Amino acid sequence: MSDATGDQSPAERYAAFRRSQSHPVLADFRELYGFPLDEFQIAACQDIEDGRGVLVAAPTGSGKTVVGEFAIHLALSQGRKAFYTTPIKALSNQKYADLVARYGPDEVGLLTGDNTVNGEASIVVMTTEVLRNMLYAGSRTLDRLGFVVMDEVHYLADRSRGAVWEEVIIHLPESVGLVALSATVSNAEEFGEWLETVRGDTSTILEERRPVPLFQHVMVGRRLLDLFASSDVDAAAGFVKEGAPVNEELLKVARDDWAASRIRDRRSPRDRRGGGRQSGPRSGNGRRVWVPSRPDVITRLERDRLLPAIVFIFSRVGCDAAVTQCLAAGVRLTTPEERDEVFAFVEDATKHLDPDDLHVLGYHDFLDGLTRGVAAHHAGMLPAFKQIVEELYVRGLCKVVFATETLALGINMPARTVVIEKLTKWNGETHADITPGEYTQLTGRAGRRGLDTEGHGVVLWQPGTDPRELAGLASTRTYPLRSSFRPSYNMAVNLVSQFGRVTARELLEQSFAQFQADKAVVGLARQLRKAEEALDGYAEAAACDQGDFIEYAGLRHRINKLEKGASRQRREDQRQEAVASLKFLKTGDVIEVPTGKFAGYAVVIDPGWSPEGPRPYVVTQERQARRLAMMDFPVPVEALTRMRVPKTFNPRNAQMRRDLAHQLRERTRDLPRGQAAAQRRTGGPAPWEQEITDLRRELKAHPCHGCPDREDHARWAERWFKLDKDAATLRRRVENRTNTVARQFDRVCDVLTSLGYLTAEGDEARVTTEGAHLRRLYSELDLVAAECIRRGVWADLDAPGLAAALSTLCFEARRPDDARSPRVPGGATKQAIGATVRLWGELDRLEKENHLDFLRQPDLGFAWIAYRWCEGDDLDEVLGESELSAGDFVRWMKQLLDLAGQVADAAGDSPLRHTARQVVDRLRRGVVAMSGLAE
Repeated sequence: MSDATGDQSPAERYAAFRRSQSHPVLADFRELYGFPLDEFQIAACQDIEDGRGVLVAAPTGSGKTVVGEFAIHLALSQGRKAFYTTPIKALSNQKYADLVARYGPDEVGLLTGDNTVNGEASIVVMTTEVLRNMLYAGSRTLDRLGFVVMDEVHYLADRSRGAVWEEVIIHLPESVGLVALSATVSNAEEFGEWLETVRGDTSTILEERRPVPLFQHVMVGRRLLDLFASSDVDAAAGFVKEGAPVNEELLKVARDDWAASRIRDRRSPRDRRGGGRQSGPRSGNGRRVWVPSRPDVITRLERDRLLPAIVFIFSRVGCDAAVTQCLAAGVRLTTPEERDEVFAFVEDATKHLDPDDLHVLGYHDFLDGLTRGVAAHHAGMLPAFKQIVEELYVRGLCKVVFATETLALGINMPARTVVIEKLTKWNGETHADITPGEYTQLTGRAGRRGLDTEGHGVVLWQPGTDPRELAGLASTRTYPLRSSFRPSYNMAVNLVSQFGRVTARELLEQSFAQFQADKAVVGLARQLRKAEEALDGYAEAAACDQGDFIEYAGLRHRINKLEKGASRQRREDQRQEAVASLKFLKTGDVIEVPTGKFAGYAVVIDPGWSPEGPRPYVVTQERQARRLAMMDFPVPVEALTRMRVPKTFNPRNAQMRRDLAHQLRERTRDLPRGQAAAQRRTGGPAPWEQEITDLRRELKAHPCHGCPDREDHARWAERWFKLDKDAATLRRRVENRTNTVARQFDRVCDVLTSLGYLTAEGDEARVTTEGAHLRRLYSELDLVAAECIRRGVWADLDAPGLAAALSTLCFEARRPDDARSPRVPGGATKQAIGATVRLWGELDRLEKENHLDFLRQPDLGFAWIAYRWCEGDDLDEVLGESELSAGDFVRWMKQLLDLAGQVADAAGDSPLRHTARQVVDRLRRGVVAMSGLAE
């Protein structure tokens, strides 16, 4: 297809004319691009111009943002505003730059919480949280709003921040058109169906085919092998379908690798200790399966003209190490002219940073890598450095970026090739395999539209790699989008304030979370209906002319259940008695071990009592010294006699064991065997014993007891009871899924009412003055912050002290299991932090009483750093006392700045407001201030 009318046939020119007549704005918009739009882009734009909302789900790099740009173009043509929202500030900054390049700085604004640029412009780029806060505040910036573009909308599955997307979608005025852009998800139709339910007429447009074909490879040693068999037509064209056959050569490598590992396992002990030949991954014929170094990988990619590349390494340290290794190996990917251009760009971009700070940040190594065409990109880097890498990569001056998976989150850094070092990553708890969705998100960066005819995904062979599993990752197309929505305290007071509790509850029942739960209920209800129909059939088959057989069978069922319960209760009672009896044992006690391998008389050497349970250490008559377990004591034991155990007794000494065992045999010669096994519970009959007796009497008196076909009826009745149990489970599942979000909202409101943030007025509620303060607090620990303000916990702090106290509510260590006690400032600051943690403890107990779990424990790990930075200490001094990277330091400072601003707004006319604003002013300096448009 060509845009030049001279190259079109008469039929094509007529079709173009008809399109321009039916969709004139789209026809005008298409003239802005030097390439033809794809069919899915045209379909989406036509729906937008026709007044419908759209959900576009398409692969990375397919051009979804063109649809969002058309919505902006349409809004301007109608004299209305357009908002473009993204999940992260870096993506907002990037989109802002793109739109400024097209429309000019006067037409475009940016709002990211810590940056406000031309906020009343016709086009405003913002993070989704900013738009959510605008909606709750009823901001005048919303006037004349025509369209909202929600980029990366699949981010609503994010556990910690995903709820914001649903809040915005539900609360946007009906007059605003919604354009939702998503990565490919397998349940896009379900998501689109929900959007239509809450937003009205909405089209779901799916595009599964990549604009640039992607070829999948595995680097085995120095060889770059195709992952899929060349005989597969789709794989040969760069478009893989599920179940595509794997390259036989790779399967052979895997077999040889497995065989080599078996051979290594059978090596002599001397070889295993390293005294023999060098070990390592080898193929079956003894040759080493060489795992290339990072410089080797880059050299191979350069030779095959597969640069620029992104190499995903799921470790910040690994990314930095990769750059160091490339520099040490003399890798140089740039020409002299490119090196000069890179040097000039980096020097200009960092000229506002203090030279001492640059030294602390490792600037010279960073610059050296960039001038050679290599760089790292991860959250631990200074945001300004990450922005430099992104800009140079887009310009083609940075050839290789070693990145963590955060780069795959929407930032526009397309590559010709994507390399994945390993298929496992640390997920915060364990090393887990990456999912098919993550694999697709990472490799989706490969293939630059308009620059590359094909993209390449490369996985480095590691010992134990399974090509079939890798092929499954590369071809699977099931990535369901699951809602992470739940009503927070801040959300509750904002909704009640705007709509009242009843209407707010109804609004929350429109969430995608409830929509998915309700759809699941439909299937469960269908199963339940079938089960109830089958129950009727079983009851009919069990019918007896003597009487109600289901009633009779119910008596048998209850007796059986009671007898099983009684047996379990007896065993549990005996176990508890056995535990109690072991607790009283002392060294020298002679006991009879009731059962097990060491049954018989034994003398106690160590009672072995601990909170986990008793593990007595004994010596038996057979001279064995063993630590016993509870399984050896099904019944209680008691000391039958006592004997002296020497203080110097050593159970490892065979002679000492023989002497003690001989004394034990002498001491127990006249004791009868089986004493422990004979011990039983004493006392009257248990309540259940009487109940079983009464039920048996009632059973024999029942008319059906004498029926000659009783056992035939009983078989059908048994099926009835089994199915009735399954049906009861289904009923519970249906009840648990119905109104789940609304029930959680009720519990949140109960907590807020008990604290005085809401007042109950029948079914309705009213937000109190304290609740109005909570409306301005959007942090994860919003309720803790509100209570600290209300109780004056932070009232007497100076700015550094307040910064330290606030940091405990926004900071969260990457490794929460770090047992070291963090350093905190002393005096009033330490007391305030202690009071904050105690207050959290009160709220945590209140949450548990109301079956909620929102408020994590405050983290003190950033308090000392926040205090020092607010006091004005240098970056070198602050970072020198912590293990934080520069990027983490800036990121947490930004979080702290956000919270301090919220506290200033929520504190009302009080000294705390002034102190909080002082905190904002003092923190925003140096690298923190410089990171504004780079984070």
